[in-house]
Amino acid sequence: MTQIVTALYDTYDSAVSAVNALEASGVPHSDISIVSNNVDNRYTKDRPTNTAEDAGKGAGIGAAVGGVGGLLTGLGLLAIPGVGPVVAAGWLVATAAGAATGAVVGGAAGGLVGSLTGAGVPERDAQFYAEGVRRGGTLVTARADDARASTAREILLRYKSVDPVVRGAAYGESGWSSFNENAPAYTADQVAAERVRYIGQRGI
Repeated sequence: MTQIVTALYDTYDSAVSAVNALEASGVPHSDISIVSNNVDNRYTKDRPTNTAEDAGKGAGIGAAVGGVGGLLTGLGLLAIPGVGPVVAAGWLVATAAGAATGAVVGGAAGGLVGSLTGAGVPERDAQFYAEGVRRGGTLVTARADDARASTAREILLRYKSVDPVVRGAAYGESGWSSFNENAPAYTADQVAAERVRYIGQRGI
């Protein structure tokens, strides 16, 4: 039986470390996804992607991440309603997009929340993870069989993933109740403030 293991990270580097560790443990890169807020365009400046280069050719997300070299060689740029611009790769993104690279994700596909719940993530957790990406975080999701699921969870925890209960309560204190894909995406300044608030608290 396949299980879905998911974690939110305050820093992209922590998420990348988790992805690399998952692959090293034997989880195929075709079973891993990463979605990272890119409102400040950090990943176009110093991390060029083959997906972005193929955008003009109409290459799909799935095709872009199917090459050799692991999941992170297939990072592409797209936009998610309510989240804004992201850099992303993997099966979850392909499910959400269902369109050529550069297209807006959402609509009939149900966006990020719909893709997560469709994969088996509880609705409330999916709402939280989408909001976490909206506020500047990076989401890592993996499909693992029963034999690998516990190892995959341990790996995701190892790299300072966010505690959904604690962070969800913090979001609630500011008035948040659920993810709204019709809400405006956070600006670069708002995302920077979120990162300072939570990364500073955790000493990352």
